[in-house]
Amino acid sequence: MSEYSEHGVHREVTELESKSATAARLFDVRRIIGGLFVLYGVIVTIAGITASDADLDKAEGVNINLWTGLGMLALGLFFLGWLWLRPLKQAPAPPEEPPAE
Repeated sequence: MSEYSEHGVHREVTELESKSATAARLFDVRRIIGGLFVLYGVIVTIAGITASDADLDKAEGVNINLWTGLGMLALGLFFLGWLWLRPLKQAPAPPEEPPAE
């Protein structure tokens, strides 16, 4: 049966906190939502730009794909801007303690 030293446990907890903070930044919901809205917004906007007269007649003259795509782009850029302006704060690093002898 192995015993854990206080320094070893402290080091492992610090490593896990670092990995957790990295994962939280990587999988921030604002990044995922913003990225998807921008991607789909570009696709729908292109569909709106290339809409035929028959498509416009179906929507009673409103280019719904263009307006929806622009709205999606605006929302996606809002989320990405929010992420850029207010990033997740890093937890303060714990003070380093010299190893016990």
